[in-house]
Amino acid sequence: MTTPTAASTAGPTTAAPTVSPTAPTAADLLDFARKVAADHALVGELPLDPEGRTWVRLEGPGGAEAWLIGWPPGAETGWHDHGGSYGVFVTAAGELTESSLAVPLPTEGWRSLELAEDLDRERILPEGAGRAFGRSHVHQVENRSPTGHAVSVHAYYPPLPLIRRYSRKGSTLRLELVEKPEEW
Repeated sequence: MTTPTAASTAGPTTAAPTVSPTAPTAADLLDFARKVAADHALVGELPLDPEGRTWVRLEGPGGAEAWLIGWPPGAETGWHDHGGSYGVFVTAAGELTESSLAVPLPTEGWRSLELAEDLDRERILPEGAGRAFGRSHVHQVENRSPTGHAVSVHAYYPPLPLIRRYSRKGSTLRLELVEKPEEW
């Protein structure tokens, strides 16, 4: 497996969150997200905005953070990670596309990375499809439909301590912003 090489060593240092011995597993989170996604009444209650994403916080299993998110046509997250939390998401309506990197990235000590070739992965997730991801997962999610909304269910454990946001130009990934929960 090829790994990225650091172009700079400056950057924030944030330790990965600890996991409780009774923490929900990724399988538990995926089961939860699938059940919520299949609840058409709940999904149908989410207010949808034609301009921006909408969301409602849910009670996740075992103290997990969970969200029901509405995606208007063309909405996307930009490249980001989940601050050391593992998680899942399931498409409840419509279709989402996930672009991700097939390599764990360092979580601290860098500002810019030159990525090796063949690290990009793309996954299309139609209604009912979902996936789990680990603590060092970097991705972006988008609703590529020109006309239809999508809705998804997301769950993270431990609850998100931060989100790191990145910009991407060609093979260069650059850390742009670190957001704390009070900022979103």
